[in-house]
Amino acid sequence: MQLKPIRQQVVAVVGASSGIGRETAHRFARNGAKLVVSSRSLKGLATLVDEITQIGGEVIAVPADVSDFNQVKAIADKAVEEYGRLDTWVHLSATAVISPFESVTPDEFKRVIDVTLMGQVYGAMAALPHLKREGRGALIHVTSVEARRSLPLQSSYSSAKHGVEGFLDSLRVELQHDGIPISVTNVLPATINTPFYNKALTKLGVKPTGIPPYYSPHLVADAILHVAENPTRDFIVGDAGRVLDALQKISPSLVDYILQLIAVDGQHTQEPKAATDPNNLYEAIEAEGYDTVEGDFNQVTIPSFLDWFDFHPAAKWGAIAGLGALALLATQLTNPNHPS
Repeated sequence: MQLKPIRQQVVAVVGASSGIGRETAHRFARNGAKLVVSSRSLKGLATLVDEITQIGGEVIAVPADVSDFNQVKAIADKAVEEYGRLDTWVHLSATAVISPFESVTPDEFKRVIDVTLMGQVYGAMAALPHLKREGRGALIHVTSVEARRSLPLQSSYSSAKHGVEGFLDSLRVELQHDGIPISVTNVLPATINTPFYNKALTKLGVKPTGIPPYYSPHLVADAILHVAENPTRDFIVGDAGRVLDALQKISPSLVDYILQLIAVDGQHTQEPKAATDPNNLYEAIEAEGYDTVEGDFNQVTIPSFLDWFDFHPAAKWGAIAGLGALALLATQLTNPNHPS
């Protein structure tokens, strides 16, 4: 499967007004892609279009609530109407309720599923016919490490992210079986410093925070642009996410124990915040300060080193083969029957 260079692509970025989506749209524009950007925030889209236009990028905005399939379909249709085709679909839209499960209402839980799971499903439904017509392309769905390991206080969000991973695994195999050259990628960020925690509905009584360490949104944008040119199944962003994923595979009970010690208190800040304060569960927040790339935790972001191996897969598999050979050699040398 061969994908077009980014400079030749028409790209839709859904969930583009802030955070990872906003940075990703900028990066695609700087690399020469033609863009369709979408979110619920009219103000966020307007400032994003202005910024991209000022650097000479080609971009149009399509406001949409991804819980409505027809609005999502309009994003893909507008890309084809404006540019003649669609090459890459990047879907990031999400919302969250950070709260003990017993305090979440049925409507709130359902709304998170409608946006964070069904929105992703609608995105693939809307984009696939155009990608198939083009004969190749990329579906890039940004989930979370919570697609692999749920966190307390985020039951609806974790459920949605698990659902997206299950959906993508099914869709990917169907496309492979039918010989359709469309790359389906799951990008799984660890804790990223975006306005996500400012926008979420919280019932903790305080402003929520992610479980450190924090990573920069730029790292996730790096991954998205990489998989837009290089077909990739999964891409975990952030060393802590990779460690958590590995521990979950080895011993889920150990991860349960660790999270019960750190993950409930660890999601509380000291800053009071009421459930009635601005949040984006049902409507976009159009106030100043929410449509930014980074959140409030710039001072605690750290680099990620293991991502390099996914950018250089030959080196990754070479390292794995080397470690396997060393393990085999060690086993042979410690075998009492091994000839000395």
